[in-house]
Amino acid sequence: MILQHHERMDGSGYPQGLKGEEILLGARIIAVADVIEAMSTHRPYRFVVGIDAALREIQENSGNLYDKLVVEACLALFTTKRFAFS
Repeated sequence: MILQHHERMDGSGYPQGLKGEEILLGARIIAVADVIEAMSTHRPYRFVVGIDAALREIQENSGNLYDKLVVEACLALFTTKRFAFS
């Protein structure tokens, strides 16, 4: 799963250029979680982009880069269930 978490649903990811169902479900989940975490926390090489931008990113690229069902579940956690990082 870790090896595949930079793969994208449309095949544009790396390291193997896998697409769709070729990517393990766990890797598709990690991919979305990684985007949310990376964009919503400070990095030494850039400032925080923010959770709203991260949620927009996965929503805008749902079905293309990120698994549609995983994105829907993630959005539900942040909107309906009111999940938030502490």
